[in-house]
Amino acid sequence: MMTDQLWLIETDSISKEDDQSVAQATAEKEESDFPEVIPILPLKDNVLYPEVALPWVVQGEKWVQLVNQVVLGNRLVGVVTPKKSFDPEGPLSPEDFYPVGVVGRISRMLKLPENAVQVLVFGLNKFEILDWVRWEPYPLARIRLIQEEENITDEVEALMRNVVSLFQQVVELAPYLPKEVYIAAINIKKPSRLAHFVVSNLNLEVATKQEILSTFDLVERLKKVTAILTRELEILQIGNKIQSQVQEEMAKTQREYFLREQLKAIQRELGELDEKSAEINQLREQIQKASLPPEVEAEAERELERLSRISPASAEYPVIRNYLDWLIELPWNKSTEDNLDIDQAKQVLDEDHYDLEKVKERILEYLAVCKLRKSIKGPILCFVGPPGVGKTSLGKSIARSLSRSFVRISLGGIRDEAEIRGHRRTYVGALPGRIIQGIRKAGTNNPVFMLDEVDKIGADFRGDPAAALLEVLDPEQNSAFEDHYLGVPFDLSRVMFITTANVLDPIPPALLDRMEIIEIPGYTDAEKVAIAQKYLIPKQVQENGIPPDNISFQKRAIEKIIREYTREAGVRNLERNIATVCRKVAREIAQGKNGSFTIGVKEVEKFLGPRKFIREVISGKDREGVSVGLAWTESGGEILFVETAIFPGKGNLILTGNMGEIMQESARIALSCVRERARDWGISPDFYQKKDIHLHVPAGAIPKDGPSAGVTMVVSMLSALAKIPPRREVAMTGEITLTGRVLPVGGIKEKVLAAYRNGIKEVILPKENEKDLIEIPQEAKKKIKFHLVEEVDQVLSIALRKQPALEKAQS
Repeated sequence: MMTDQLWLIETDSISKEDDQSVAQATAEKEESDFPEVIPILPLKDNVLYPEVALPWVVQGEKWVQLVNQVVLGNRLVGVVTPKKSFDPEGPLSPEDFYPVGVVGRISRMLKLPENAVQVLVFGLNKFEILDWVRWEPYPLARIRLIQEEENITDEVEALMRNVVSLFQQVVELAPYLPKEVYIAAINIKKPSRLAHFVVSNLNLEVATKQEILSTFDLVERLKKVTAILTRELEILQIGNKIQSQVQEEMAKTQREYFLREQLKAIQRELGELDEKSAEINQLREQIQKASLPPEVEAEAERELERLSRISPASAEYPVIRNYLDWLIELPWNKSTEDNLDIDQAKQVLDEDHYDLEKVKERILEYLAVCKLRKSIKGPILCFVGPPGVGKTSLGKSIARSLSRSFVRISLGGIRDEAEIRGHRRTYVGALPGRIIQGIRKAGTNNPVFMLDEVDKIGADFRGDPAAALLEVLDPEQNSAFEDHYLGVPFDLSRVMFITTANVLDPIPPALLDRMEIIEIPGYTDAEKVAIAQKYLIPKQVQENGIPPDNISFQKRAIEKIIREYTREAGVRNLERNIATVCRKVAREIAQGKNGSFTIGVKEVEKFLGPRKFIREVISGKDREGVSVGLAWTESGGEILFVETAIFPGKGNLILTGNMGEIMQESARIALSCVRERARDWGISPDFYQKKDIHLHVPAGAIPKDGPSAGVTMVVSMLSALAKIPPRREVAMTGEITLTGRVLPVGGIKEKVLAAYRNGIKEVILPKENEKDLIEIPQEAKKKIKFHLVEEVDQVLSIALRKQPALEKAQS
């Protein structure tokens, strides 16, 4: 079943040919009794009201049969609105229908194809369904007629006038209501009939219309109709306001268009160029002056031709304009001339940085090759070292020594490949990648380009930036690097790329293979003192506005800051503490204190407070089960304590201290080595059956892993079991095997420097790491005695203080 497009007929507006049937229906309502049991015809998506005529199409074999039976009889039918869950072809139930409906008389019926009929039904009287008599072949229900009083009080009269007034405003604004509907409304004198007529002509939800039908109190019904009209009027007023604004904008746009066309016509008559033509000519001149490569120039001309055919008001116009600006402003053939004076370059490097001989030699070698061969590809260097050793500032110094521009971008946390290669121009707000942006910022095609924190690149669903760097950092490929935004190749072969990292492990092997690795280790105390005197103190004195002659630092004061207020491989915290001292002095000068300030040991304690670090190895004492190891971290080398405690038990090995899998395996191997040597050191051979061994590495919040603590664990376990304290001034590192061999490990220089900083007197190293001692500074070599071992027994004899009785037994 379906209703026609809204077609509601009030009795006063029915055509003359229907007058007789309507009059007959009205008389029938007044004079005849309605049957108690009546056929029920569903009216979906609409509601029939008393004294309102409504046409709709009835479909379905069951419902067409009902209409035919009713037309042959008294023509009376109960019209009820079904709920949303109603299925006309499925089984019926009382829950499918609203309980209140209207008795209607079928005034006209017209048969249609495909088993359908169109009916015109005139509403007579409301009813309420008491119960359902049957469902097949069509539903019959027992009903109770609802008689409503039409007492027109002052309140009812006021509500009627308000309804008519609001309805007039709604008709004026609603495009779907003709003016005749309002005329029909003002001629209605009955309150209930007015309410039904108004609601039936509004575009409302079926539930809202049904609510009006089910409201039996006349005053309450008129109030609800008033509320409905008020809301409908507000919606129509808002829609009308929006429509007016849209029309005003369209009129404004059309007016501007006509004015622009008239202006163009006037300019053509005067022989002048319009703004767009002047811009196109300017761009064409810039393209010719830019000396673009042929392929790039052809692309620029093609885009310029597209731009000339597009209206400036088009959304594509600024996109093409920005693209042409990028092509024109990039330094395709603009480069700086390198400073090939090797002595001068060496002087510049020495002025900015202390030591770092490996890096300086590599830069001077590059200059020498450039001097002998004019055309050379830019090197790809990777500076690896702990924080604060000067990797980033070294890049600036290299650019200054070569007389090149310097550009730096940080890659830390980058997860989008488009950050490197750029976005395609199909995206809104697209831009080139950070490589091309850096080249444009430098203004030359051969800058020193620093890619900071290359070991901290991430990856997610947007791509892998490290994979995009493979082309950038490959001298064989980067001569034709194609950014997604530009769409044309740019030559990066003359750029000197320098990357920095704290560790090499996170860098993909393919990317690591494209870079020349230069390790920058941590500094010794003497080197830090020299750096502070030559670079850090003058810099902080100037930045804090102190006259250079008014402050001086004693060497002992600098050493105290290094040893008791910092613990680092670099000099970043050292500079921070020197800055704190300078600020304290600057404050006293600002408060009127005169004279020069000499910073000694007492002044350091005064300005920086109590010391923050103590050398545990020096200040402690020998303790059973506690051995000193050496570890490598991202921030340089560190000393590592390994503690072992023995308890009565069943041979369990307890490992704590946030150890990784490899370190846990080293602990198990260490226990096997101790069991093999138990008898030699006066330990019961069956200790592993009666004792629990708890091995702990302090600083449990810090993850630890790697095999280099193997010898340290052996010494710690055997010391606890034999009750022989290890020597606290001896530190060690090395991987062990089940047979007791000591294997080489990495990070020797950083580990030795950590031992030196912490006052270690002797260091045990694997024999195969002897070659790494070449890189150890002479200052550290003079203060530390090195033991090179091949077997774990050698480690034990050096690290443990043997008892006289035990020595005699072993001999």
